[in-house]
Amino acid sequence: MCRHLAYVGPPIPLSRLLFEPPHSLSHQSWAPHDMRGGGTINADGFGVGWHTTDGPVRYRRAGPLWSDPDLPALARSVRSGGVLAAVRSATVDMPVTPFAAAPFNEGPWFFSHNGVVAGWPASVEKAAAALPLNDLLTLDAPTDSALLWALVRDQLRRGSGLFEAVADTVSTVAAAAPGSRLNLLLTDGTTVVASTVGHALSVRADEHSVLVSSEPLDADPSWRPVPDGTILVATPGSLEQIPLSGSQPARAIHAGPTTRGEA
Repeated sequence: MCRHLAYVGPPIPLSRLLFEPPHSLSHQSWAPHDMRGGGTINADGFGVGWHTTDGPVRYRRAGPLWSDPDLPALARSVRSGGVLAAVRSATVDMPVTPFAAAPFNEGPWFFSHNGVVAGWPASVEKAAAALPLNDLLTLDAPTDSALLWALVRDQLRRGSGLFEAVADTVSTVAAAAPGSRLNLLLTDGTTVVASTVGHALSVRADEHSVLVSSEPLDADPSWRPVPDGTILVATPGSLEQIPLSGSQPARAIHAGPTTRGEA
């Protein structure tokens, strides 16, 4: 499977997410705690996307995060208030290329998938056929994650909000491919939306920032697990956990205005 995280809040160095915490994303790439049968390490590529005043920036590679010689210095020097990063453990028979690594991106949106689509690709032929042909011909890679991104992106392009795009995609794919693991993560730099279907997710949030991660980055007691079968919608000061089968928040807090950071 994979490990991923998203941060929205005051600008911080990327290294505070990727390298500095005791269980940073770098640490999770080679020593994850909770892969749930989806491999042992995440060495098949990685990516980091961050928002700047001039627009989104993305850095993706096909190798392990820990082996990149340039990333530590880059992560110390770049600051951002909107970040999505992921490390990849490729599903058997799926390619290992930079283009298969999350985050996937268009405009302000960054997207990642932790999991697997059961019965790929036959199980989702009908869902894929509903996409514009150009979207299928220009997938980032022939992988389940890239198709999930195309489905989410199609919803966003049609005017859906982040929550609706994730919820509709998860519902469609879960119905077509029962047993899929569908932890999706989507952000536009101000809001984080994440689904939990078959994999772990934790959140740490207050009135200033929100950090969502496959696994807590440290021992801070404010980390909370997100229940399976939930869609999380979070901004600094506002957090909702919405059951996939319903429309009412399982938990909500409102503690202040949304903050958008700058790089």
